[in-house]
Parts: sequence; C-alpha cells; structure tokens
Amino acid sequence: MTLIVFPAIDLKQGQVVRLAEGDMARATVYGDDPAAQAMLFAEAGAGHLHVVDLDGAFAGASVNGEAVRAIVERFPGHVQLGGGIRTRESVERWFDLGVSRVVIGTAALEDPDFVRAAARDFPGGVVVAVDARDGLVATKGWADVSTTSVVELARRFEDAGVAALLFTDVGRDGLLKGANIEATVDLARAVDIPVIASGGVAGIADIHVLALHARDGVEGVITGRALYDGRLDLAAALSVAAAA
Repeated sequence: MTLIVFPAIDLKQGQVVRLAEGDMARATVYGDDPAAQAMLFAEAGAGHLHVVDLDGAFAGASVNGEAVRAIVERFPGHVQLGGGIRTRESVERWFDLGVSRVVIGTAALEDPDFVRAAARDFPGGVVVAVDARDGLVATKGWADVSTTSVVELARRFEDAGVAALLFTDVGRDGLLKGANIEATVDLARAVDIPVIASGGVAGIADIHVLALHARDGVEGVITGRALYDGRLDLAAALSVAAAA
C-alpha cells in the first residue's frame, strides 16, 4: 500500500489560501487562480488533490463552486472536496461535476444517517472528516468543539462503508509544527477504516514516517503550507511515498 500525497488547495473568496489553526482571520494568500495551481501540482506528478471550500465550511453550503469547477475541469487526477457539504443534493451535485470523493465533517456528527446513506449510495466516495482539538471533535469550520472524542466518532462509521477518515489536528494546521503522527497512527490502529493525515506537515520527514505506517492503515497525507512555502518539494514527497 503506497501512501497517497494530497496537495491541498484551500479556497477563500476565490483565492488559494492557507489558514493558521483554522482561523479565517489568519489567512495567507498564495494565488488567485486555483485551477492554475492545480495544474502545477499535476505537472509535479500529483494524481490526487484535496480541495476545501473554506467559506462553504462556515456557511454550510458551497461558496467557491466556480473555482472548484475550474479545478475539476483542468486537473487530470482525482479531486477530493470538502467544505459545507451537508445535504444529499450537494453530494450528488459534486459527484455529477466529476469530484471523486466528498469530505463530510459537521454533518457526520450532527446527521450520521445522512452520511451512512451517502456512503451506501456512492461506494468509495465519502470521506468522514474527524477534526480534533485536544482529542475532541471540532465542527462548523472548526469554530465549535464538541464533547465527542475522535475515536468515538470514527467508530460510529466502521460499518458504514466510508472510504476513509480524514484526521486533522487543528492545533497544528498551517503552523508547520510537524504532523501529529502518534495520534494519526493511534486512530488508524483503533478502527478498520483507512486514515488520511492532515495538519502541520513540515517537510519530507513527515512524509517518510507516515509512509512507513501505511501498513497500519494510514492511507494518505494532506500537505499545503509546506508546499507553498517551499519547505517540501512535491515530486520528492511523491517519490518518498512510493519508495516506502
């Protein structure tokens, strides 16, 4: 099993940005052409892309739909999309548009039956986001923190047919502190669902270590700021993941 490296494109008002700890007020703008950025990642060898409609995550519905459509039209690989996907209609719309997988976060906690139905009807297409602050699930664009533990939420979907769990340590996201590898691997070992690591990737060492844990159920890793800041070379990351 080869670790999948997902370059991230986070969208805010049509621009490519990265947030620090999920704080919309702490956004760094990296470009105003998301589709062009997607093509740069494709040229470096990426076959997967992780796209987040940040405005949508807070609004509860798609806000950057035009930018997402442009990315899907130009990127030749698989696009995984999250942010404000909380209705059956939105799930169907994105699959019809050509998105490969949708990431559902807030609704997984508030409406698990909706997630189960979507996972059943779109096999391999639904990823559940398990976003954590101090081990507890954060929702609504990470603005709220629940009393539900990460493992508790994850286990609710073990028999639902979801494609993967997307685990983000919110306290590390966008800060280049290094991925929370211990918590990621612990979650992967605790459930029978593949886990995607996200938040804090600082460089090639994170990719190497996570790739070694693919056998434990770590399916992939999402990286954003490290790529944009030049701390991580995407082609090198893909090579390390393949070699491990």
